[in-house]
Amino acid sequence: MTQADTVELGATFFTDPHELYETLRQEAPVTPVITPEGMRAWVVSRYEDARPALTDPRLSKDVARFHEDFPAGDVLARHMLNSDPPDHTRLRKLVSRAFTVRAIARMRPRIEEIAQGLADRMAAKVDREGVVDLLDEFAFPLPMTVICELLGVPDGERDDFRGWSNTILSEAPQEEHDAAVVAMADFLTRLVAEKGAHPGEDMLSAIVKASEDGDTLSAREATSMAFLLLVAGHETTVNLIGNGALALLRHPDQLAALRADPELVPNAVEEFLRFDGPVNLATFRYTSEPVEIGGTTIPEGQIVLVSLVSANRDPGRFDDPARLDVTRDAAGHVAFGHGIHHCLGAPLARLEGEIAFRTLLGRFPSLVLAGEPETLGWRRSTLIRGLTRLPVRV
Repeated sequence: MTQADTVELGATFFTDPHELYETLRQEAPVTPVITPEGMRAWVVSRYEDARPALTDPRLSKDVARFHEDFPAGDVLARHMLNSDPPDHTRLRKLVSRAFTVRAIARMRPRIEEIAQGLADRMAAKVDREGVVDLLDEFAFPLPMTVICELLGVPDGERDDFRGWSNTILSEAPQEEHDAAVVAMADFLTRLVAEKGAHPGEDMLSAIVKASEDGDTLSAREATSMAFLLLVAGHETTVNLIGNGALALLRHPDQLAALRADPELVPNAVEEFLRFDGPVNLATFRYTSEPVEIGGTTIPEGQIVLVSLVSANRDPGRFDDPARLDVTRDAAGHVAFGHGIHHCLGAPLARLEGEIAFRTLLGRFPSLVLAGEPETLGWRRSTLIRGLTRLPVRV
């Protein structure tokens, strides 16, 4: 393979991207690709290139600048992840107070209560049926319940939201994708309007009326922000729990180490994020001018995809990176990104991950996979690295 070769990301890429990334890091660390839906882009795969790329102002996040005819999802796309300073600075400042480490720490008792309730329900289902899907029974409802309570989303809308989110973030047929975007946009527009008219004590009500130095969010900005917080607020943690659980179940020595010393759990969460994190290729960046990365010049107006998963498996940064080690110092991983677009909800995801694994280890000491790892399905998404199912026995 050479730097000039264009790589097609096929079905095997979703199942196991690590084999391809190992080749790319060695032979073509900045390479053109074609995604399954036919989009042309450049993938950055080495840690030493990826981390600076995440902070390079020449790699713009401003969707409007590069897509004047942005499709039906426009109402969902005008959020801080799709903007550059000064717009990004303004938007992030208006919502950042709700996600401080101190604010998130106050949520611990409620998250523990939710996790225990889900574990009770999971145990009852195991007694009845023998095998349960860890994603359906625990990994999805935990962060979804937390973020929906935080933002004030009614109970009855949450299953619909999961379906829309899965469709929007996966390689779904265009008609299905557009229908999910429209349904999500309609729902969130109504929800934001309701919070504006009848504010509650929830975070979304606070966001709708947020102000800083006289600045406020427009209705469209509030709707886009609600979309970002809801999707990012559950997708990252669902797949942190799912991928981390699978990694432990496939490495019984590491599972035994955690059971022997539960105080290792917070460190283990960092290792799960590094080892097989929930975000594969970071969201789109666009070259505002020709940009040289890793010795390759990417022309102006090109889409650049930074691989967080590949950077976190780079042997140039982490020793023996394909080995799971819950005692490893995984500091410096880029699972939550880096720079001004570093995930605002990282403290919440870490807290939920810690509580999730403490709960699972405490309640289910004999948790095992129900089936061969090779039979598990992975989501068809270049953005999300996550399972479609995780059947277990206890």
